[in-house]
Amino acid sequence: MARFDSSGMTISELREFASFAACEQRYIRRSLDIALGRGDPEQRWARGSGEVIAIRQQVELYRELPLLRQFLPHVEGLDSLEPFMGSLVRLTAFDLAQDRLTGFSAYRFLYERLLGAEARPWLPGAFCGAAALPLIRPDRRRALLQSISEAAATAQGWSTRAPVFYPEFVEAEAA
Repeated sequence: MARFDSSGMTISELREFASFAACEQRYIRRSLDIALGRGDPEQRWARGSGEVIAIRQQVELYRELPLLRQFLPHVEGLDSLEPFMGSLVRLTAFDLAQDRLTGFSAYRFLYERLLGAEARPWLPGAFCGAAALPLIRPDRRRALLQSISEAAATAQGWSTRAPVFYPEFVEAEAA
């Protein structure tokens, strides 16, 4: 029987992160900084006034993450679905509207870290719902929806293994 190797999982997650476009990597690190309270996101990530506004909106929206984590174990039927999925779709729509996440893989990578492994079964539905909203440009809507594989959209089971790699901003060393 194969032994669980956390260093192998970390390497696998590092490779997956490295496969994302630079804009996706930057957005994932920025989002994790905001969600995990790492540093001053405006000072670290804002490159202009538009990005300052977007970061402030993201900080405000991400305040819902602890509540979503609390709802997650209790989503069992239609009665308990709306508070969780409504908030998840709203957060997802914000993140997709930033035009930094180009597909489902980067979105899934980020949201597994924002909400935990237990959120995996809910991510395809939230992604498709948010990607189909009219606030996403039609050409981008098409690309986002085409980025989710049939296997991801129709999976019969989901791993419960928690992510181990949480990318961080690394300061460039002065020469």
